[in-house]
Amino acid sequence: MPYETPDHVDPADPDDPAAMREQYRTTPLLEQDLAPAPADQFARWFKEAVAGDLHEPNAMVVSTATPDGRPSARTVLLKAYDDRGFVFFTNYTSRKSGEIEANPSVSLLFPWHPMARQIIITGTAARTGRDETAAYFRTRPHGSQLGAWASDQSSPIASREELLHRYDELASRYPEGESVPVPPHWGGYRVTPETVEFWQGHENRLHDRLRYVRDGDGWRVERLCP
Repeated sequence: MPYETPDHVDPADPDDPAAMREQYRTTPLLEQDLAPAPADQFARWFKEAVAGDLHEPNAMVVSTATPDGRPSARTVLLKAYDDRGFVFFTNYTSRKSGEIEANPSVSLLFPWHPMARQIIITGTAARTGRDETAAYFRTRPHGSQLGAWASDQSSPIASREELLHRYDELASRYPEGESVPVPPHWGGYRVTPETVEFWQGHENRLHDRLRYVRDGDGWRVERLCP
């Protein structure tokens, strides 16, 4: 059924979402131009996103679901990637972690709108080893290390003042320059991909969608209708 503009909508209204349109004028994404493996193709696009000065190009939407199918989504930061998968770190008591532990199937989305690109990954999440977690934790700014202890992520809290009080207590215990232990309830997840879709926007909504699908020990590529 074609979309019909409601009578009460003014198509000239700049705040009307139905009137918002963008024509994407980009280079076609062709099968012969892809890297052999999705991690290599991701590396190409990620470098271009960084070179294009996108704000936080490592920001991705992580979608999870409960065993009975109730979804949730949030933005987190990618911290590593290679042939094994895509890594992010979080509190293991958070909502996302609880859902991952019960249902490890997840989706990742990199929304690089200024480049008319998206990367959509589906796969299975599993915890990283504690050595890998500790190595990354030691690279975090001192304040972020304290924040991992101060926040019981996703749990209700009475006020912001209470959160800041927790932080101040930790800052007194572990002043700047002193080593902060890695919280036992905090660590990484690696998402092992099963599909990786590269989406390139084009005019008239005739977008390119090329998806790598795991096929035994390798990958096959399929083109999807936009």
